Amino acid sequence: MQRAGIGRVDSTLGKGLGSGGKISLSVRDGNSSDTTVRQSAIGKPAPLGEAALYLPVKRFFENSGFDVKGEVNGCDLVACRGDEPPVIVELKLRFTLLLVLQGIDRLAISERVYLAVPRPPRRARGLSPEAPGVRRLCRRLGLGLLLVGRRSGTIAILEEPVPYRPRRSADRSARLLDEFTRRTGDGNIGGRNRTPIMTAYREDALRCATVLAGGPMPLKALRAATGIADAASILQRDVYGWFRRLGRGTYELTEAGQAALGQFADTVALLAMSGAEPAAA
Repeated sequence: MQRAGIGRVDSTLGKGLGSGGKISLSVRDGNSSDTTVRQSAIGKPAPLGEAALYLPVKRFFENSGFDVKGEVNGCDLVACRGDEPPVIVELKLRFTLLLVLQGIDRLAISERVYLAVPRPPRRARGLSPEAPGVRRLCRRLGLGLLLVGRRSGTIAILEEPVPYRPRRSADRSARLLDEFTRRTGDGNIGGRNRTPIMTAYREDALRCATVLAGGPMPLKALRAATGIADAASILQRDVYGWFRRLGRGTYELTEAGQAALGQFADTVALLAMSGAEPAAA
């Protein structure tokens, strides 16, 4: 897919466009995560409004050789240059869900769609267009993002409208599948907060606690009874405070461990039904 191709513009093109008439551009090469600032010298700042964003953005594209027109078939701004696909810009005073939805709709018309918003005041509430999450969202959707200076009319390109190709993390994917496979049943309710999560590690700890409920036991016997290869690590780390070391290689269940067997009785029963052997790690 072609990029918008808004490259370096000769400063003479800006003469007569405002006081000073000069245009200073700083062009980025590389990925779109960096910020490119291209300044347009404009006269007095217009009152803040969506219409006030139009002129700086219009001049920005005109200085790159585009023919620009406003309010074309519902699009706030359309810029065309030769045989290239049109560039569509939607203007809003704040970065909102409505703006994102408009941008997505315009992608059915052109692959080059920008969202343009003014630079928010320092104490502004709501989503900041410069927030990493907002920029990632635009990249993922293939939307460009422009920031318009409130006083200077400076245009900063935060994101370019290019296809998003996330780098897959094989390690994270493997850990996710491993955790899913090792869990017995579904002991959690998705979206619930402030409750202990039943992980595969906690299930293994409960297996150890269930066996130790019958009395102290050496690690070797515990490992054989539970089938948990890393039983020693679980008891030695004692993340939940369920185990107490009595002597070399011998452990017993604490009062907290006894309470945990009651707290997670449903999971303990499920583990007993599924057999002593845990899922293969």
